[in-house]
Order: sequence, then C-alpha cells, then structure tokens
Amino acid sequence: MSIEPAGHVPSRGAGAHAGQPMTPLQPDSWPPSISRALRGVFTDIDDTLTTEGAITPDALQALAGLQAAGLAVVAVTGRSVGWSLPFAAQWPVDAIVAENGAVALLRQADGRVDKRYVQDAATRAANFARMQEVLALVEHGIPGARRATDSGGRETDIAIDHSEFARLDAAQIDAVVQAMRQAGLHATVSSIHVNGWFGTHDKLEGARWIVRELWQRDLDAEMGRWAYVGDSTNDARMFEAFENSVGVANIARFVPQLAHLPRFVAQGERGAGFAEFARLVLAQRH
Repeated sequence: MSIEPAGHVPSRGAGAHAGQPMTPLQPDSWPPSISRALRGVFTDIDDTLTTEGAITPDALQALAGLQAAGLAVVAVTGRSVGWSLPFAAQWPVDAIVAENGAVALLRQADGRVDKRYVQDAATRAANFARMQEVLALVEHGIPGARRATDSGGRETDIAIDHSEFARLDAAQIDAVVQAMRQAGLHATVSSIHVNGWFGTHDKLEGARWIVRELWQRDLDAEMGRWAYVGDSTNDARMFEAFENSVGVANIARFVPQLAHLPRFVAQGERGAGFAEFARLVLAQRH
C-alpha cells in the first residue's frame, strides 16, 4: 500500500501515566480529526485481536476494513515466529512483527512469507544457545515454570507460560522475570507469557523498524498519525509513545502494573474491543 507524504501533525501528548485515568473511547473523546489523519494502526495480538486463543470474526473483519480504507495495518506480538507464520499469510495485515520486535513476517505476491530480522544470523545463533541454557535454568529453578507451547517456533527469544495453558501467580511471574534479567536478558510480561531475549529491541523499536523497512518513513516524525491497540504490560512503551493509544477493556487486569496506560479504553474486551475501535475509526473516515 502507499502512504501519502508526511505533513505536520500537532502533538497532543503521549499516553497516560498509571495514576491518570483512561478516557473512554467515544466519538466525543476521539474526534473525527484523529481518524481522518491516521496513516496506520499497530495492534497487539493475544487478548487484543484474539479471544480464548483465536481471532474472532469481528476482529478479523476489523483488520480487513482498516486495510481496505487505505490504512497500514501491522500486528506486533510476543508470539513466536512459527506461531505467527500462518497468520501472516492469511490475515489482512501488511506485516506481523513477532517475538517482541525481532522478526518481521511479510506476505509476498506469490503467497510466501518473507522473514526479516533485526539481528544477523551469527548473533541469533549465539543468543539462541545462551537462551536455551537460561530457559532450562528457569524451568528447573522456579516451581511451576514451564516453557510456552509455541517455544518450538521461537528463534530470537524464550517464553514461560503464565496464563495460556499454565497458571503462575504474581510471585512466580516476578521470579521468572528476575531470573531472566539476572541472566542478562531483557524480560517482559504479556497477557499469557513471560518473554526474555538478548538485545535492545522491543515492540516500539519493532514498530519503528517496520515503518522504515516497508515505507522508508520515520515513525517518530509522524507518531500522531498512527494508533496502537493493546492490553498488557508489554504494551507499556507503546502506550507511552503513541498519542493515539487504546486499551481493550481487559487491560483492567494489568493497570496496577502499568507505568504507562493507554490514553483511551474501549468498552469491549479482546477482539470485541478492537472491533469497537475499528468501527469508530472507519465511521469517522467516511
């Protein structure tokens, strides 16, 4: 898709701090001027597009509607490359940025999915070996800690399941995070997993990278013309950076742990909340 040349967009300030209330997502709080200025939408996947582990028809239709309206649509997720590959081939998105900003999956004209990496092959190989050692130590040392079921498809990070098929309490989750960080990994918590990796990338850096890769643009220079939709603590930097940041209603679970909240919150949870956001944007662009 094409995106028109950049223009000056007045800044309205970025996402809210944890102590500030989120504004309900409504036409009077999200005026048409925002929707009409948008160039694209970034979205989390788990518990933002998906409900009970699967994308809902309304969320899938919302993605298609946004793309049909000429908006760039990119999913940014902590999910593994292997898990994300079929969805990159099937969903109406321009790309999926997987493993918290490390890998971009791009569907080609012939239906194949092209993989692009932030790190070179030698770095990935060395990091992978070290991360497997950390993963084994975490599983052995923390009662209840088990690798995520999509771990076989991971290339640049490791993940411990805390809410998908396993259940860890807050103390166990914190112990996993601390163990990863003590081993030198960057660690973050999504709605279902604790992810750890070597490198400085994250969802925000992945968003900046994919905008350069696909459209040769500077995301920071036009941040006010993009939106982000998410639901958990690994979205905090996105909520902080994006002026037009939206949380689906199930973000309530993570509010106490979030240093930065989204500016707006949908009434609906998970896929229904994303569809609510898309309906508002599309109605205002007509």
